Amino acid sequence: MSGTIYYRRSRFSTSLPVGRRYSPAHYWLLDEGDGHWRVGFTRFATRMLGDIVEFDFSVTPGAPIAVGDEIGSVEGLKAVTTVYAVGAGQFAGEGTALRADVTLAESDPYEGGWLYRLRGRPADDTVDVHGYIAILDATIDKMLAGRHDAAGQDGSRAGSNDQGEGGDV
Repeated sequence: MSGTIYYRRSRFSTSLPVGRRYSPAHYWLLDEGDGHWRVGFTRFATRMLGDIVEFDFSVTPGAPIAVGDEIGSVEGLKAVTTVYAVGAGQFAGEGTALRADVTLAESDPYEGGWLYRLRGRPADDTVDVHGYIAILDATIDKMLAGRHDAAGQDGSRAGSNDQGEGGDV
């Protein structure tokens, strides 16, 4: 099945590709056939990182990887994060287009901005697009509850910045 599902919650909106697997850690996986999977960050993940400025992998093509292995890092303006294996098998290389233009991770996360390829199988906790919508709902609800709790503690109120995909949650 192809196509996208539009998602909007609070001040976050995106179009989620159907026909992919999604992880609770906000990665997507596209089945390329013959046990090959293309892996990238979801738009939600790139938004939490901010502008991505650099990435690196600590494994080489052909290296064995297991679910949860630390295989690299991504540096954004808001955070530095570890890249984890979201499947088991072999690391099959990094996204060459992303190496040439790191901004693709944000501007084209579901196509040209993919992170790496995996030869093997996805983690057991990956879900379809509808399962990922439930993960997004729970994640955003938790963030909003935390913001509400923090505002209540100091008597202030968070500012409003309704900017769709580029603004705060």
